[in-house]
Amino acid sequence: MPSLRTVLALLCAGASAIAVSAQGQASFASPQLDGARATRAYEAAVREGPPALRAFLTDFPKGADLHVHLSGAVYAETFIREAGEDGLCVNTVALSFAKPPCTAPLVPAKDLSGNMSAAHQELFDKLVDSFSMRDFVPVTAWSGHDQFFATFDRFGGLKDHTAAWVDEVARRAAAQNEQYLELMVTPPFSHAAQIASSIGWNPDLQRADPQAFAKFRQELLDRGLRQEAAADREEVRTAEAERRHREHCGTSQAVAACQVEIRFLYQVLRGYPPQQVFAQTLLGFETAEASIDAHDPGFVGINFVMPEDGFIAMRDYTLQMKMVRYLHELYPRVHIALHAGELAEGLVPPEDLRFHIRQAVKIAQAERIGHGVDVMDETNAEGLLREMAEGHVMVEINLTSNKDILGISGAEHPFMLYRAAHVPVALSTDDEGVSRIDLTHEYEMAALEYHLSYADLKQLARTSMEHDFLPGESLWAEPDEFGVAATPCRAQPLGGDQPTASCKAFLAGSEKAAAQWELERRFRDFEARF
Repeated sequence: MPSLRTVLALLCAGASAIAVSAQGQASFASPQLDGARATRAYEAAVREGPPALRAFLTDFPKGADLHVHLSGAVYAETFIREAGEDGLCVNTVALSFAKPPCTAPLVPAKDLSGNMSAAHQELFDKLVDSFSMRDFVPVTAWSGHDQFFATFDRFGGLKDHTAAWVDEVARRAAAQNEQYLELMVTPPFSHAAQIASSIGWNPDLQRADPQAFAKFRQELLDRGLRQEAAADREEVRTAEAERRHREHCGTSQAVAACQVEIRFLYQVLRGYPPQQVFAQTLLGFETAEASIDAHDPGFVGINFVMPEDGFIAMRDYTLQMKMVRYLHELYPRVHIALHAGELAEGLVPPEDLRFHIRQAVKIAQAERIGHGVDVMDETNAEGLLREMAEGHVMVEINLTSNKDILGISGAEHPFMLYRAAHVPVALSTDDEGVSRIDLTHEYEMAALEYHLSYADLKQLARTSMEHDFLPGESLWAEPDEFGVAATPCRAQPLGGDQPTASCKAFLAGSEKAAAQWELERRFRDFEARF
C-alpha cells in the first residue's frame, strides 16, 4: 500500500510532471516546476490535516536547529536506561535518580529497563512524566514553568553519556532531514569557579569597570583557568569522535546521522554569583577561541542559560551583559547567542520586561536571540525591531517551550510580528526531550497556527543556515535575501551536482556556503519527488 506521502505526491503532481529520458530514467522538467508541485502538495497536506502535514514535513529539508540544550534534547526513556547501566537508584517519592544503596524508598534503576516487570510499569511512567512535560497539567503553585525547569535536577546524577546523547539527537535530526545542529553544553568548570571564589568580587567589578575586569581576568588566567579550557575542548572532541564511531561513519555501514554536522555552544550558568559567572564566561570565550584557532569543529560560541526570571539572573542582568561585551572585545571571533526575553507579563514586574532583549543586542552584541517573547514589552519596541532587522539579529523561535513555560502561543506570540518587521527568524526545538517534540512538530505548529506558505517554510530553513556559526562567507549575495547567490555561484542551478570552477572554489573556502549549497541540493531532491 503506498504511503500517505506518495499518495499526496501523485495527486498533486500528476502524470504530466514526469518526463522519461533516453535511458528510461524518470526526470523532472525544472526546479521551478518541481517547486510549484511541492507547493501544491504542501497545500493539499494542510487541507488534509495534521497527520498529512506531518507526513509531508518529516522529509522537508529543515537546515539547522540552532537552539538545542543537549541534556534537554534527550528523551526520558534514555535517561532511565542509562541510570540502570550506571547502577543508580530511583527515588519513588521524589521521582528522581539517587546514588546507591537502593534501599526503600529507592529501587534499582536497572529494574526499569530490559525485562521490566509489569509491577514497575507504573513507576516507569511516573518517571517519564517527572522528567518531561508529558501529561503535565498546571496546578496551584506548580506551573508549566516550574515543571519544565525542575526536570533537569531530577535526571541529574548520571555518568558522562555525552557521546550517546549526541548520537541520539543526530539520529533524530537525520530522520527529519536536518543537516546541522548547534548543541548547548555545560562542560566542567569547578576549577574556574574555585579560583573566582578565592579571588572574590569587589565594588569596581560590580560597576563593570573595564580595568577591574581586566585585572580579574588576568588573575583567573594566572591561576590556571586555561587548563580547564583544554579539558573542555577535549571532552566534546572525544564525544564527537565516539558519536561518529557509534554511527559507523566513514564505513559501508554508515548511518544517515553521519551527514548531520554538529558544533557546540558553551553554556554559562547565569544564576550564580557574579564572580563565578564572569569566570565561566571567560572560560567559555577561551574554550571557543582555542577551538577557532585550531580549526577544531568543536565550540563556536557562548550562550547564557538558566531561568531568566531567577533572582540573580534578574538582579545581575545588566552586569552580565557588560561582562559579555568586555570579553567579546577581547575575543571578537567567538560568536554570541543569548537567551533574552524569555519572560511574560506577570512572571516578573512590568519594568523588568522593558530592556532584556535590547541590552542583549546593544550591550552584549548578541548575533542571535533565543526566545525573544517579550519584545513588544520593550521600551520603544518598534525601534528595537527596526534595529534588529537592520543588524540582521536573528531570533530563535521555540513555539512549544514558549507555550509550556510561559503560556504564550498563537496570536500572543511575537513570531509574526518579527516576520512583519523583517527580523530574521528560524524555528528551533529548545529542549525536545523535555517537551516530547521534534523540529518537524515545530514546523507543523508554525504552519497551522500562522498559515505559512511553502515559500515561508523554505525561508525559515534558509534563515537557519544563514545564521549558523559556521565559518566563511554566505552563499547569498545579501544577508537574509535568498533570491540572488554570491557572484561565484550566480547564474547556475543552486545545489547542483556540477558547480562551476569558481563556485566550487568558493564553496571549498567557506563551510557556511557549502552547508547552504547542501540545503539547496536537498530542496532540489525533495521537490523533485513531486
